[in-house]
Amino acid sequence: MANDEMMTRRNNWAEDPFFNNLGRRFFGPVGDWFDDFDRGVGATAMNGLPTDVKETKDSYQLKVDVPGVDKKDIKLSYKDHVLTVAVTKKEIDDHTDKDGNLLMSERTTGATSRSYQLPNVDAQHIDAQYTAGVLTVKLPKLTEITDSDNHIEIK
Repeated sequence: MANDEMMTRRNNWAEDPFFNNLGRRFFGPVGDWFDDFDRGVGATAMNGLPTDVKETKDSYQLKVDVPGVDKKDIKLSYKDHVLTVAVTKKEIDDHTDKDGNLLMSERTTGATSRSYQLPNVDAQHIDAQYTAGVLTVKLPKLTEITDSDNHIEIK
């Protein structure tokens, strides 16, 4: 039998429904107390699209972790100075062993997206590559700012 400790997920106390509901009664959402503390990192990790963004004088480069996703299920678009990465993770069909037992399942399915405001991008020359669960997007900068609506092909 599985160890009960393995099945217990450790959560931040501010995410605990008891404390959050108690705090909401008296002070509003408890989680809001930490908006400027550590919520940004936690929210990023929870949406499943942790990202590194690098800027040079000539371009921006993003590395987005999207493990377990087919390339065809990642959509990129750049419009009004905003790059949007949309990901759909298909249903997982290997939840059980041959006897139908499931000890724990934390892998999620569904859709999520994330947007990045990156001005002054040459949308016609955006390059995207997907290798080993990491999406790398290179966005060269323009010498003059223009508006564009562009969908990007992932290579």
